[in-house]
Amino acid sequence: MIEKIEKFQILILAVIFATAGLIAASMVTKSMSNNSISVTGSYSQNVTSDSGLLEMDIHARKATKSAAFNALNEQQPIIINYLKKQGFKESEIELKSPNGYNVYVVTPNGMSTNKVEAYDASQRISVKSNDVQKIKKIATEISDLNSAVVDLNIYEPSYFYSKLSDLKVKMLEEAATDAKQRASAMLRPTHNKVGKIKSVKMGIFQVTPVDSNEVSDYGINDVSSIEKKVTSVANVTFGIK
Repeated sequence: MIEKIEKFQILILAVIFATAGLIAASMVTKSMSNNSISVTGSYSQNVTSDSGLLEMDIHARKATKSAAFNALNEQQPIIINYLKKQGFKESEIELKSPNGYNVYVVTPNGMSTNKVEAYDASQRISVKSNDVQKIKKIATEISDLNSAVVDLNIYEPSYFYSKLSDLKVKMLEEAATDAKQRASAMLRPTHNKVGKIKSVKMGIFQVTPVDSNEVSDYGINDVSSIEKKVTSVANVTFGIK
């Protein structure tokens, strides 16, 4: 009886291995058509941002338009002098055009009226530098300027890598190499080899934080992190020999 059970178990294992082999061969066969095989290769590389941008708005709400813009003009030198003391050059600081709008009186039941209550004005100030650590530091410290005189709204800093275009060429080559290695692995059970490239299609580049696995069909261009991971994809069709 025990001997029959052992023979039955061996038979089951043989069926499992045979089925696994058929599935693997089927997967390779489905990727092969017209004596070719299509494979997707990828390559990732970490980069460090080489420039940073910090934007902020100064804000004022006063009874009249002129008073609101005068309040902006009082805040401008405070911000600019602070940035200069932190080591930023005047050429790295940019003042955008101010803008504003009328604020209308709202009745107790929430209805807007035509009566002007005040004028709301704001102006964007941006600072850009190749010293990304300095941008990171000022982004956390400049909020200390908020006071009775300065009304400041600070945005999250953005970080950029300027050599991405040059890097893409190398990364596509590496992605194509990875595709060839994958194709070789898939063909190995069939005793075939990878032939010449028939076509190559560049995939979407993904620029993400280093520890992120996020991907998108439209591509990701992360500007929130200093350390980034760039991933390239290449869809390659090889001949089979």
